[in-house]
This record gives sequence, C-alpha cells and structure tokens, in this order.
Amino acid sequence: MRVAYVDTSCLLAIEFRETGHAQLAQRLERFDRLVSSNLLEAEFAAALAREDAEDSHDLLARLHWTFPVRPLTLEIRELLSHGYSRGADVWHLACALRLRGELGELEFVSLDQQQNELARRAGLA
Repeated sequence: MRVAYVDTSCLLAIEFRETGHAQLAQRLERFDRLVSSNLLEAEFAAALAREDAEDSHDLLARLHWTFPVRPLTLEIRELLSHGYSRGADVWHLACALRLRGELGELEFVSLDQQQNELARRAGLA
C-alpha cells in the first residue's frame, strides 16, 4: 500500500489552483492513502478564511488523520538535529516520522522546500 503524509501546502496549492496544481493532484491520486496531522485542518481552514474561500474540492474528505498518543520528543529532536524549521513544519515532519516507524514506508509530500530538505535529511522520502 502506498501511503503519503501530506502537508498543508499541497492542499492549498490544489484548492487555490496554484502553478502545478493539476500535476500535484494527479500525484496524490497515485497513493492508496493520504495521511496528515489534524493540525492541517486548522491551517487549511485559516487559509480559506483569509481568502474568503471554501473547500470546493472537498480535499479534507480523502485524508486519514493521525493523532499521536505520546509526545513526539524523540522525532522532534531528531529533526532539529538536522536543521531548523518552523514549529508547525516540525510537527508535520515529526508525525510523519512516527508513522514511518509504524508503517515502514511513507512518502512525505510538501511544496515547502525548506521542509522537504529537512525531511530528506531525516530520511523521509
């Protein structure tokens, strides 16, 4: 089963039809399961409110949510040992690292280059 952890930047790019949104949507369709932290819900809703928009693609409906049942201290420390990133980005990456530990294989999908670089350094595809 192909699983991807999806960052908020991807859904916003699709929703707001940013450059490359069609290719991104096709890429996400190739996964059997899309997963994200429920932090994405708040980030997505806030961006929609800022732009006075609605989820016209029903993008959240396809997501499976991850709810960590323990602190992600180990994952956060590992990530920050590879470089700095904003707190929300580190949280998404830490959730992806935890899931990778459970699932074995997981692809991290984001449009944020700094976040992608930190993901790469931490061993996330």
